[in-house]
Amino acid sequence: MRLINDGGIRRRRIVAVAGSLLAATLVMTTAACGSDSDTASNEKVKLTVATFGEFGYKALYTEYMAAHPNIEIVERITKTEDHQKNLAAHLATNSGAADIEAIEEGWVGQFTSQPGKFYDWMEYGGAELKSAWPAWKWQQASSPDGKVIGLGTDVGGMAMCYRKDLFAKAGLPTDRAEVSKLWPTWDEFIATGVKFEAAKPGAKFMDGPAVMYRSILGQQPVGIYDGDKVVVDSAPGVKTAWDLTIKAMNAGLSAKIAAWTPDWNTGMAKGTFATLACPSWMMAYIQTQAKDTAGKWDIADVPGGGGNWGGSFLTLPKQGKHVKEASELAKWLVAPEQQAKVFRAVGNFPSTVSLYEDSVIKDFKNPFFSDAPVGAIFSKSVKTMVPQYMGPKSGDVNTAVINGLTRVEQGKQTPDEAWTQVLKDVKALL
Repeated sequence: MRLINDGGIRRRRIVAVAGSLLAATLVMTTAACGSDSDTASNEKVKLTVATFGEFGYKALYTEYMAAHPNIEIVERITKTEDHQKNLAAHLATNSGAADIEAIEEGWVGQFTSQPGKFYDWMEYGGAELKSAWPAWKWQQASSPDGKVIGLGTDVGGMAMCYRKDLFAKAGLPTDRAEVSKLWPTWDEFIATGVKFEAAKPGAKFMDGPAVMYRSILGQQPVGIYDGDKVVVDSAPGVKTAWDLTIKAMNAGLSAKIAAWTPDWNTGMAKGTFATLACPSWMMAYIQTQAKDTAGKWDIADVPGGGGNWGGSFLTLPKQGKHVKEASELAKWLVAPEQQAKVFRAVGNFPSTVSLYEDSVIKDFKNPFFSDAPVGAIFSKSVKTMVPQYMGPKSGDVNTAVINGLTRVEQGKQTPDEAWTQVLKDVKALL
């Protein structure tokens, strides 16, 4: 994944423009710089950072190690779901966790329920940093007894990525403003897909059920949990996302490709599908897996208004041997200046509030996506989103629901049969 070399001029600009950002940056970077003097000796310290997907950290590691010659950083990357399961296993066996472990939003509730396995960020400068994040983001990584296990990296503001060339073949508008007008709601998104399919442009309208389901779920005021209670069978949030996804599948819009598989990556590159619900971090996937399609993609508003899907945290498992050095590195990685670099390089949208009004973010246009004003698009989405509580079983419940949608798509069950099994599977998880 490419990284933009912002250079010294841009770094100075970031610090100069945002007064509030300056304060937060100074707190975070001062802590990081302190490692040179605080380390009793220049003894080499090897830090392992375990992540998933694309965090955009490789260039930052190089920058950090250049400033801290005694620090060696090794990144361990695993598929998203496998990463969360591996971390749970490492914590259970008290062996194998990295010095810094990333946790995705959908699983964070599983780990805040066992805060004793992590160092409390409130003992490592958390109180001074808290105001940098939205209250809901800070709360997501807080345990019921007030401990904070994670510092936010990014949030997943929502949009819709689409292929302009395939829309043109189907006789649909290609301008992002006109495309946004096609689908104020998900029902109108499906209706647009029916028109697309009728034109037979040589591609399907959407990839498969998982991404659409998760995007709609991320817009619901109540999702899997209402407070501490799982409400899949009683609240409308999950069922709404399920029903709309089934409707799209029944309309023949799906390419029937499972997300995060090699076939999905290939379909993205070859134009097998024309739309992909697009949390900000999805831009990194598209740019990585479909490098030769630059300029063919654009980004419109997501149907149904703003929402959030995803975003992650950096945690410090107590198995780590170098908590001081690990905490300094983690604070530096999530500092506003580094979050801005990651967004401009790979698309992960900052979780630092002050950046939303900073020109380095709000004025940024992404050339890969036809110069779409991605800073403005995702800032708008995040500002209008309704935070959703993620409980200990959120990740597993979503897997059960997506498995049900997949059974329908593969013709193994009717929608009613699959939903009945989903409720049974969810009950077994609790």
